[in-house]
Amino acid sequence: MNYWLMKSEPDTFGINDLINRPLQTEHWDGVRNYQARNMMRDDMKLGDQVFFYHSNCAEPGIVGIMEIAKEGYPDFTAFDPDDKHYDPKSDPAKPRWIMVDVKYVKTLSRTISLKELKAQTQLADLALLRPGNRLSIMPISKAEWEFILALE
Repeated sequence: MNYWLMKSEPDTFGINDLINRPLQTEHWDGVRNYQARNMMRDDMKLGDQVFFYHSNCAEPGIVGIMEIAKEGYPDFTAFDPDDKHYDPKSDPAKPRWIMVDVKYVKTLSRTISLKELKAQTQLADLALLRPGNRLSIMPISKAEWEFILALE
């Protein structure tokens, strides 16, 4: 099993939005970074565990847990000219962008804030905390996953 962290702005799509979706499942669309796309396409597997991270908000941090409910498939929003994630260079016959489906698992009892994560010397190698890392999807080691869960 792999472990991940996926970021979303709560005003765009937050954990409560996921909770309110049918079957508490939703496609994770709009990723337009090749490195993140490759992780979704090549590395994310059914049942992988994912931290849901709220970004660009008053208190950025980990708010819940999801799991991969469907492995990578073409991101159909790239083909829709009326969608904000439209990419005219993406071809349905040879899709450029990939998405996965995520399923809600639980909301943490409290937000584990970015500030708190930064204060943990055991998380010095956490991709989220590396300077300049702006990826919306990143791998988490099993040790990092377990350590973060113990903070709750």
